[in-house]
Amino acid sequence: MLNPPTESLNLARRRFLMNSSCSVAGYALATMMQKEGLLAGEDSVSLANPLAPKDAHFPGTAKNCIFIFLAGGPSQIDLYDPKPKLQELNGQPLPKELTEKVRFAFINKESATLSGSSRKFKKYGECGTEFSDVLPHIGSCADDIALVRSMYTEQFNHHPAQLMMNTGVGRFGRPSVGSWLTYGLGSQSNNLPGYVVLTAGRGASGGASLWSSGSLPSTYAGVLFRNQGEPVLNLNNPPGINSAIQKSGLEAIKQLNQEQLQRTGDDEIASRIASYELAFQMQSSAPELIDLSSETKETQEAYGVNRKGNTKEGKRGGGSDTEAAFGRNCLLARRLVERGVRFVNLYHASWDHHSGLDAGIERNAGIVDQPVAALLKDLKQRGLLDSTLVVMAGEFGRTPLGENRTGSKAVTGRDHHPSAFSLWMAGGGVKGGQVIGKTTELGWSVEEDPVHINDFHATLLHLFGLNHLKLAQKFGGLDIRLTNVGGKVVDKLIA
Repeated sequence: MLNPPTESLNLARRRFLMNSSCSVAGYALATMMQKEGLLAGEDSVSLANPLAPKDAHFPGTAKNCIFIFLAGGPSQIDLYDPKPKLQELNGQPLPKELTEKVRFAFINKESATLSGSSRKFKKYGECGTEFSDVLPHIGSCADDIALVRSMYTEQFNHHPAQLMMNTGVGRFGRPSVGSWLTYGLGSQSNNLPGYVVLTAGRGASGGASLWSSGSLPSTYAGVLFRNQGEPVLNLNNPPGINSAIQKSGLEAIKQLNQEQLQRTGDDEIASRIASYELAFQMQSSAPELIDLSSETKETQEAYGVNRKGNTKEGKRGGGSDTEAAFGRNCLLARRLVERGVRFVNLYHASWDHHSGLDAGIERNAGIVDQPVAALLKDLKQRGLLDSTLVVMAGEFGRTPLGENRTGSKAVTGRDHHPSAFSLWMAGGGVKGGQVIGKTTELGWSVEEDPVHINDFHATLLHLFGLNHLKLAQKFGGLDIRLTNVGGKVVDKLIA
């Protein structure tokens, strides 16, 4: 083979070097423009505004989620899952083979006996789903509700179990459900957070770890709104600082952050920029949000925003203002999704009835029943229920055995029970008017259609058009996701 002329080789080298330098320069320019948010595409959107709307993996039915979390472990036996056989065997011991390898939080299993429910159950709607007599308002929405009676989890203590239900694993450091949704889809609101948290009652033992963004940028964490005063602490300007001074200061901070962002490409700096800008927007949008004067008297009464509290049961479920606070939170949840907020968490505690079960269930159910039903009916009347997924759940259930811890004089409560519990979903593409799963005749374990918490999360994401296997983040050398290493979509729940 003949060697090419030296002149041709030199020309080829010059062309290669010229083209390479142009490519490198072009790549550098594109990278800088992406960091400034000047190029289209998912990466540039996330840097320019981490909460900008993003495309789902496939068309979903749900656009917003209102997740009502009843911290403490509500008793499925007294709310959702009637057990006539348990009532029949009330006071008798459970067969030893069922408790031989079971751990309890407080029960002394050698002397524990079965405890039937004193609640009466009634069929509601055309579907005939049974609900307890303490949930008549929620029962009236039965045809829109998919009740899952076959939930289970591995966690039997409150904080790990609450982390499991809210983040998919029973340990610290993982992003919450709301964080994953806003990370995957962004938010349609420009002047409110994509993820808002509202609390009433004593507060969940898991605290802020339940709405943390974990390893995701802090933009995706839940923002806690207060029930009174400023919606968010330090939202208003201090004395002597007007809007012009504030805007000038924010602009200077933004420029400094943008310079740092250009140097590092750190998503957390983009989150910081977005947070400052969002806080400025919220100074006008948040006060308007919590001002309920534009709501009709009928609407406010339906939600019970001015209900008088029941103080007979002391602090169980919250103080005397909890009824009104929870009703207000349910109404605020509707107003938030109307304004494009992606995910709203409502927390109420405590449902941890180791004692005083009957009185505690009546008090707590009385707090949530009316406003939750009003929320479902209001969303439906406004045409929002089809696109708004509503969930009501706790971290686990309660035992069919009565609480008999050492030193207790009477069996008046139930212990923690992760092996079988209930939750329900409505709207957002869920097939309502049905019951999923079945527990044994004593309510001890699941015998039909078991649904793990990771399965529940996979189904929730699916309703939003997100594949739980693809919604992942590389962290610590691993691909982490909401469903951890499990999860399968429960097809029966999807309309």
